[in-house]
Amino acid sequence: MADEEPMPTRWSFQDFKLYYDSKFGRKKVVQNGENADKAVGNGSSMSVVSNGNVHSKRSSDMAIYEQLRSQGQNGIHTNDVSPNNMDERPQKSLLPPFESAEMRTLAESLSRDIIRGSPDVKWESIKGLENAKRLLKEAVVMPIKYPKYFTGLLSPWKGILLFGPPGTGKTMLAKAVATECKTTFFNISASSVVSKWRGDSEKLVKVLFQLARHHAPSTIFLDEIDAIISQRGEARSEHEASRRLKTELLIQMDGLTRTDELVFVLAATNLPWELDAAMLRRLEKRILVPLPEPEARVAMFEELLPPQPDEESIPYDLLVNQTEGYSGSDIRLLCKEVAMQPLRRLMSQLEQREDLVPEEELPKVGPIRPEDIQAALKNTRPSAHLHAHKYDKFNADYGSQILQ
Repeated sequence: MADEEPMPTRWSFQDFKLYYDSKFGRKKVVQNGENADKAVGNGSSMSVVSNGNVHSKRSSDMAIYEQLRSQGQNGIHTNDVSPNNMDERPQKSLLPPFESAEMRTLAESLSRDIIRGSPDVKWESIKGLENAKRLLKEAVVMPIKYPKYFTGLLSPWKGILLFGPPGTGKTMLAKAVATECKTTFFNISASSVVSKWRGDSEKLVKVLFQLARHHAPSTIFLDEIDAIISQRGEARSEHEASRRLKTELLIQMDGLTRTDELVFVLAATNLPWELDAAMLRRLEKRILVPLPEPEARVAMFEELLPPQPDEESIPYDLLVNQTEGYSGSDIRLLCKEVAMQPLRRLMSQLEQREDLVPEEELPKVGPIRPEDIQAALKNTRPSAHLHAHKYDKFNADYGSQILQ
């Protein structure tokens, strides 16, 4: 019975080996005055040389090869390289070569934390925080754009700490870095590098930095870093596994494994005084992300509550004066509460009607009144102003500033 030609998407081992050897593993040898292709294998080959003629073991083998050669776009992919681009330079692999399958498995789990798409946060969408944005551009953006200047003593900073009250925009700055800097962005939390198996947490940290160096330039964002590397010491009832994790992180950030690849560590915390002193040394730039200033609060209110042409103007000055100590998150909640007041009045009118109003006949939401703003200010309280003096003291002791 004649051999049937297999489907292009289902390959036998012999078909794959023939195709692979024909493209990569064959050497040109001269026999009987003619050039012949001799397959190089482990003692067995799919085709043999006899009297200068190449005899195929199966008639369908060369048919598949010719089909993929002419229609490479419909062929299979080998090592992420398509047959029609086989002669071109292959793309960088997703994972670097590891010494064991265990390390490769850990790397595959960490690869899920790479931000594939853009978070779509621009520098312009962050109101205020000009000092923090300038320091981040100087530390991350400029070394990538102009690597000629950042050599020797002026080598770029490898560790940056964003600290400040909650809700002031630290994570937004990290999203802007991921959007604007065109680097491989690793979004790492405590769950990414902590494992229940003994020894896996240290290996995860090691694999994380190997992945970052492989995909350099890259940025490792450690959100709430105080949960990973707080102060070390026996008096704090520290577990052995936690101490080994912290030690491995410190070694990877600044040790013999540190290389010249552009790998930035961007960390954020609300409790900077809880960090270990060795980690503070490795985080070379420590940037305070403060509560929004009056100019930033005006820009936030104008964006969240834009003025309407046929409605009464919103008293932005009143809102700015009465929101001292509010964070950016608190201001957003305040604007949401203001916008909900006209909707509440409309919903109370609709609930009084017994029949259901069709969607195309629903009335328009009314304008914002001055009493709506007063009610929203009464119902919304600041959440991050209690420890403002502690952040100022930490910034005076350890913070990084730019001389104007």
